[in-house]
Amino acid sequence: MEHRELTGERPLGIPTVRDRIAQTVCKMILEPIFEADFEESSYGFRPQRSTKDAIKAIKENLKQGKTEVYDADLSMYFDTIPHGKLQIVLKERIADPRILKLINKWLKVSIYEEGQYKSGKKNRIGIPQGGVISPLLANTYFHLIDRIVNNPQSLFWKYGIKIVRYADDFVLMGKSLSLEITEKLKSLLYRMGLTINEKKTRQIDARKESFDFLGFTIRYDKDIHGRNTRYWNIMPSKKSEQKIRDKVKEYLKTHGHCKAQDVAIGINTKIRGWLNYFDIKGVSYPAMSKRKLRFYLSNSLYRYYNRKSQRKCRLYGQNAFEVLTTKFGLIDPTKYVSQLARL
Repeated sequence: MEHRELTGERPLGIPTVRDRIAQTVCKMILEPIFEADFEESSYGFRPQRSTKDAIKAIKENLKQGKTEVYDADLSMYFDTIPHGKLQIVLKERIADPRILKLINKWLKVSIYEEGQYKSGKKNRIGIPQGGVISPLLANTYFHLIDRIVNNPQSLFWKYGIKIVRYADDFVLMGKSLSLEITEKLKSLLYRMGLTINEKKTRQIDARKESFDFLGFTIRYDKDIHGRNTRYWNIMPSKKSEQKIRDKVKEYLKTHGHCKAQDVAIGINTKIRGWLNYFDIKGVSYPAMSKRKLRFYLSNSLYRYYNRKSQRKCRLYGQNAFEVLTTKFGLIDPTKYVSQLARL
């Protein structure tokens, strides 16, 4: 378990085609049942909800003065969910023992880890990742925390604490976060068989320190026009910026002699999703990151077409980025407007 946490690697439980179909049908039956119970503060792997909604909720909480943030990190959430306790939660809404038995079998499938398949028959904890129904089961279990935090009778409600959760990533937000609050959270998680990763968990004042959530960096910045005001700046994190550069680099490295049209299409498939993800109308400000990406594309394409092996290419010695954007449809990040952002 410690090795998995250090490397970030997680075992996969990839279902057979027959199991995948069965899980899909089961999910179609169970999802509406649990959706009726799930809290508004949960956004991950749910119909009509996305990371964009989670980021909007965070910004709204910050604007309401809930600037004390408990940026929590769970230790291997999917791998540590106790089967017995999960079954108790499922039984609250599922009466058919055949469905419960089927789910229990899926929890004990063989997993692929460290290059080999390992039997899961003796497993008592963990939800195999890769299954169609796994995200729903994980959401159902963590719903216990959502329900408590949002309960008007709870300690969290008393102090005006809000939770924003996407799967196993979540933050607690309030005007103040006392030790009593964080210890209560840890106590609840402990009773569920879950633990906080203390090394990666932070409690901060968001007005003084930035924090990352779902690939975004959120910080309280000075007004760019020099006015004596501040605003909540939400933008792609440095790690997210590096990831897209790495993807472009890898693509160019493995496509050494492609037609200009194919290069433009190939790069577009890499950057379009990234641009759509980080462009949230009225919430995020990705303009600086877009300029950085444009600069990176321009330099990378210039080097790509000015290698010795490319001397016979028409783009040798030219501004390849400008040619590809004007003639072959390569996306210019600074001019790209997400279709989703327009909604």
